[in-house]
Amino acid sequence: MSQPGKVVAVLAANPALSSVLTMVLRADSRLRVRPFESEAALATYMRIAPVDVLVVDLDREDAPGIIAALRADIAIVRADFQAIALTRTVTTALREKSIAAGIDEVIVKPMSPRYLLERVIARLERDRPFVLAPGYRGPERRNRLPGTRPVNQGRRLGDNVVELFPQNA
Repeated sequence: MSQPGKVVAVLAANPALSSVLTMVLRADSRLRVRPFESEAALATYMRIAPVDVLVVDLDREDAPGIIAALRADIAIVRADFQAIALTRTVTTALREKSIAAGIDEVIVKPMSPRYLLERVIARLERDRPFVLAPGYRGPERRNRLPGTRPVNQGRRLGDNVVELFPQNA
């Protein structure tokens, strides 16, 4: 992490989990951790201050919807925040909702809170492309979808050449 004082917002399903996650994240002096009890409080905060990483418990009702609403909110200070979601199980429906909401990473619970700290720091150290397009605001994922290519890699759309040794593999 190059800049000190990165802001991590935590929105957990219950106060006990929120307290544990907040305590472990605050162990790293480079992080400023902000716990929230409600979606309204989180949204209000994000409209007045930037958040670098958002940790949301998917056991909250409509958690992917919360992140999607924040991504779509043009009033928030920093639209390119990274989102880490915590869940008990990953289903196909949850995976699709997470991708549509712009969630960067999903961690399956139970997990070590120290593991969450490692993942937050890894997210902050990594630059990743971000898309601000009509209908979607979130991490660049076009190169992960089957049958698609990232834009502007020196190839034309009609090329019929198959790469045997792609650079990103």
